[in-house]
Amino acid sequence: MRAVREDVRNVAIIAHVDHGKTTLVDAMLKQSGIFRWNEKVEERILDFNDLERERGITILAKNTAVRYKNVKINIVDTPGHADFSGEVERVLKMVDGVLLLVDSFEGPMPQTRFVLSKALELDLKPIVVISKIDRPDARPNEVIDEVFDLFIELGANDDQIDFPVVYTSGKGGIAKLDLKEESRDLRPLFETIIKYIPAPSGDIEGPFQLIVTTLDYDDYIGRIAIGKVVRGRIKAGEEVAICKKGGSIQKFNINNIYQFEGLRRVPVEEAKLGDIVAVSGIRDIEIGETIADKDNPEPVDFVEIEEPTVSMTFSVNTSPFAGTEGKYVTSRHLRERLFKELETNVALRVEETDSPDSFKVSGRGELHLSILIETMRREGYELQVSKPTVIFKEVNGVKMEPIELLTVDIPEEYMGVVMEKLGPRKAELMDMHTLKPGTIRLKFKIPTRGLIGYRSEFLTDTKGNGIMTSVFYGYEPYKGEIPSRSRGALVAFETGIATTYGLYHAQERGTLFIEPGTKVYEGMVVGMNSRSGDIEVNVCKKKHVTNLRSATAEEALRLSPVKKMTLEEALEFIDNDELVEVTPQSIRIRKKILDSQQRYKSAKQK
Repeated sequence: MRAVREDVRNVAIIAHVDHGKTTLVDAMLKQSGIFRWNEKVEERILDFNDLERERGITILAKNTAVRYKNVKINIVDTPGHADFSGEVERVLKMVDGVLLLVDSFEGPMPQTRFVLSKALELDLKPIVVISKIDRPDARPNEVIDEVFDLFIELGANDDQIDFPVVYTSGKGGIAKLDLKEESRDLRPLFETIIKYIPAPSGDIEGPFQLIVTTLDYDDYIGRIAIGKVVRGRIKAGEEVAICKKGGSIQKFNINNIYQFEGLRRVPVEEAKLGDIVAVSGIRDIEIGETIADKDNPEPVDFVEIEEPTVSMTFSVNTSPFAGTEGKYVTSRHLRERLFKELETNVALRVEETDSPDSFKVSGRGELHLSILIETMRREGYELQVSKPTVIFKEVNGVKMEPIELLTVDIPEEYMGVVMEKLGPRKAELMDMHTLKPGTIRLKFKIPTRGLIGYRSEFLTDTKGNGIMTSVFYGYEPYKGEIPSRSRGALVAFETGIATTYGLYHAQERGTLFIEPGTKVYEGMVVGMNSRSGDIEVNVCKKKHVTNLRSATAEEALRLSPVKKMTLEEALEFIDNDELVEVTPQSIRIRKKILDSQQRYKSAKQK
């Protein structure tokens, strides 16, 4: 029996990174009355992961729900960064429409293009939300024209192009359908969602089907599968069939069913067509599998997640300081943790290598992999990782490589240096226009290889005033050699503790990464040479004590400020013969071969 659930709307919020999704969801939750009037609520409520709060980005898709005029609006807040687009692709299977948020000044950015193309492919109804209209440099009318052009460029159909527009300020908690209107709340946005987002419809009495799009874990109840009921209904305690990826069928009893109410999961007795629910009791369920009627188990087609473009080798830590700072240090620990990550991180790939101590880990970009490394070190893992390398393909005998669409917003005076640096990296200028007087936007197609190691250089060249974002564009024929790092490393000559005296003499050679008192070992990279080629430096050297007093004895040794390397900067900096050692307390750069004589022999043989 076909039915339409007018009491439910399922909508995802999609946008480029930092366009205000999570802030708008905050305002929607607050105005829907889920908090007491005197309850203290943090900003960016849904970004409860420590890394999300520190970096100001959404990494994991989140489910929440609000009620407006007897209609339950299930909201999925999605990541805006290109490296987490695997999260976006699968959660779009849960919804019937999207709120496309676009910053009122920046306009459509690379990730806007990506998330919108995915939504249009799935034929989801879009509502365009022009956010941050309270920005002093807002240009909402021009941005709407740019969004319209993007819809046409992506081949949207007539129904999709006829999109409603809502203007919002997440911080101010207001929405309006016309910029000249006065508004005190988000009611116009809620009304637009109910009017334009299609209500779930389908066979409510047919055999049950639920597509699993997200997994969660609870220490008490185990694995929790989250997804949307696409047909029929289910009661807590009922037996169901699991349509596994390989085609096999398994039977389980569902323990509990939960629905989302604000930030909580509320137990319910029954779920039916159109509900977004969480179910417990199914041990080995995976993302993309279908929970179905036990007598008529039919799988639902799942979205194909795009392939990874960058890979790294994760290995057991073998440095002289191995095991002194971490809790999990063996290859068994590393293997278990990486394969556990595969259960929820659908865009990740993990492969065994010839060595039992090393694993090839592939993802959607440097940030995708560095977030995993950062998460693991906070959990107590010690490991060492190699330089990120891109994944090549061969098509009809032609070597193909991943290409990114790169957008940079920079003050005009830095245009020359940016163009100069991107040229040797095989970047191809596609578009250039003025955003506002003094600020220009450049769009390039560039091999993913060309972007590795460029971000920190870009920030230095633009004195922190530039913004660069990229998104995967596709595979194209190999573009030729790209020059690697032009400056060598300062390598520690011996194991010991760095002294002010030793560092003072080493700093003449380049930029230091460490301070006095830092423990170092032979083969550890302690700085960047000001020229090409590596130099060994003795940073543990102590001043020779004599009973003769020199004229300069009283002068204090002044050290230049050191460059403290973050994980991302270290991954960008390292060369092919180097590794990043990661522990809960330290991030160190080291040579793969620590012994200087062996290193010299190896380099000679090459």
